[in-house]
Amino acid sequence: MEQAGSRLPSLAAAVVRDGRIAWFGARGRVGGAAPTEATQYRIGSITKSMVAVVVMRLRDEGRLDLLDPVGKHIPGTPVGEVTVAQLLSHTAGLTAEPPGQWWERTPGMPFEELLALLGPETSRHRPGRRYHYSNLGFGLLGELVARHRGTDWARAVREEILEPLGMRDTTTRPRAPHATGYAVHPWADVLLPEPEHDAVALAPAGQIWSTPADLARWAAFVAGDTGGVLAESTLAEMREPATVDDGDAWTGGYGLGLQLARAGGRRLAGHTGSMPGFLASVWADPADRTGVLFLANATSGVSRTLLTDLLAVLDEHEPRLPAEWAPAEVDPGLLELTGPWYWGPAPYVLRLLGGRDLALIPLNGTGRTSRFAARADGTWLGLDGYYAGETLRLAHRPDGTLSHLDLNTFVFTRTPYDPAAEVPGGVDPDGWRS
Repeated sequence: MEQAGSRLPSLAAAVVRDGRIAWFGARGRVGGAAPTEATQYRIGSITKSMVAVVVMRLRDEGRLDLLDPVGKHIPGTPVGEVTVAQLLSHTAGLTAEPPGQWWERTPGMPFEELLALLGPETSRHRPGRRYHYSNLGFGLLGELVARHRGTDWARAVREEILEPLGMRDTTTRPRAPHATGYAVHPWADVLLPEPEHDAVALAPAGQIWSTPADLARWAAFVAGDTGGVLAESTLAEMREPATVDDGDAWTGGYGLGLQLARAGGRRLAGHTGSMPGFLASVWADPADRTGVLFLANATSGVSRTLLTDLLAVLDEHEPRLPAEWAPAEVDPGLLELTGPWYWGPAPYVLRLLGGRDLALIPLNGTGRTSRFAARADGTWLGLDGYYAGETLRLAHRPDGTLSHLDLNTFVFTRTPYDPAAEVPGGVDPDGWRS
C-alpha cells in the first residue's frame, strides 16, 4: 500500500529481530525487477551515525575528549570554539548547510576550499543553546576523523565499522545492482532522474549507499549487537538524549550521532536519511533487540509512520515473549545485603543482580531507582537514574559488622533512621513518638 499510495518507484522494508531479518518486503522495480535484500540505495544522513561511531572510538582510545573544542583538532576553523560533543549532537549552533550551491545536487569540494568559505555567518546560534541540525558539522567531524586516522573518513568507516560488522555491500558510491534516484512529478505519474555526485568534504553528512541486508545489520548494531566495534557502554552513551527538538513532552531528539524517538511505548534510536532521489530510515529498540528499516528511490513521499506502523503490527501479532527465568550466577557473600533498606523513613529494596551488581528500588513506586556496577575496590558505581556516576559504599562498625550504606553522603539503614547508624544530623534520642 505504501509504495502505491505514495507513488514510489520502488520501496524495500524489513523488520529485524535478534540480529536477523524477521520479515522483508519490496514493491516496485529496480532495473526491471523487484528489489531484493541485496539492492543498493543511498542512505543519506544515516552516514552520520557511522562517522559518529568512529569519533566515539577515538574518544575511547584517548585521542580526544568530547569536550574538546574542534579547533584543537582542526586548527584554523572560524568555529573552533564549538565542542566535539556539540557537533555530534547538532547543538553547536552551526548553519545547517555549507556555503555555496545546493551541496546535495552539485559536485563537492575539498575540505580546504570549504574551510576557506566559512566565516562569522557560519554560526547561527550560541553553542549549546538549542538543537539545530547541521550537515556542515558532520563535514567537520569527517575531517577530524581523517586527521586522526591519517586516511580519509570513508576508509576509516569501512575498516573500523563496515568490515567488522560484515556490511560488505555498503559503499560510498553505488555498485550494481542499485536503484536510480528519481523525483516523482506531483501532478503526473512521471519521473525525473536526480543527479548523484561525490560530495567530497560534505560526504560524511550523507554519502553512503547500502542494502536492506546490510542496513539490517546496522539496526542490530544500534540495538546493542556491537560485534566488538564499540563498547556497549559507549553505544548506550550515544543513545542518551543530548537534546530534544519538540518541546517538553518530547517525542524526538538527538544523542551523539543518533536520532532518538519515542513511539508506542518504545524508545528508539537510529537515523533518517534523505538525498535527492532517495529516502531511508532505520530505527532500533535496544530494550528488545528489534529494528525496522526502509529504503526508497524517491525524493519525497514516504509516510512518516511507516516504520512505527510496522512495529505496531509486530507488537500486535508477534509480541516478544519474556526470556525464560533462570538462576543467576551471583556472589553469595553479598546475599546479606539484599532486602529492605531505608533512606530516612522511605523504604527501598536492594536486589543482587548477576555477579556482584546491585539494584536499589523504592518499594512504594516513587523514588530514585538505580543500578550499580561492582568495582574492584569493593564499591559500586551508579549506572543510571539519579545516582548515575555516584559511588555506593558499605559502612562497617568497629567490630566489622555492617552498619549502613553510604550513597554519595546519603545513609541507608536497615530500620528507619537507625539510631545505631551514623545518620548525619543524629537521631532524636527520644525516638519515634505518637
